[in-house]
Amino acid sequence: MKKVRWLGSSREDLISFPKSARADIGYGIDRLQRGLKPLDWKPLLPGSIFEMRVRDRFGIYRAAYMMKIADEVIIIHCFRKKTQKTAKKDLDLIQQRVKEFKNG
Repeated sequence: MKKVRWLGSSREDLISFPKSARADIGYGIDRLQRGLKPLDWKPLLPGSIFEMRVRDRFGIYRAAYMMKIADEVIIIHCFRKKTQKTAKKDLDLIQQRVKEFKNG
């Protein structure tokens, strides 16, 4: 099973989600750890950055992630979407965390 690495406040952000969204994203992370894809995902940014997508009665939630070689799942950012398009501040934060991760 692959290890999970949390960047920045991504874990705390996920914990703040409603229980149902937290459970769905947790299930998606479990699937990634076992080498499977989440049930609902799509490419988010170039460079193998993907987003896991969850919708419940409280809103729309996302977890941006990347796979590092074969041994880790990197959770970059967990956030709530408020519009159809991903907010620039969320995309900027994802790019910043990826850059810090690659340089660190």
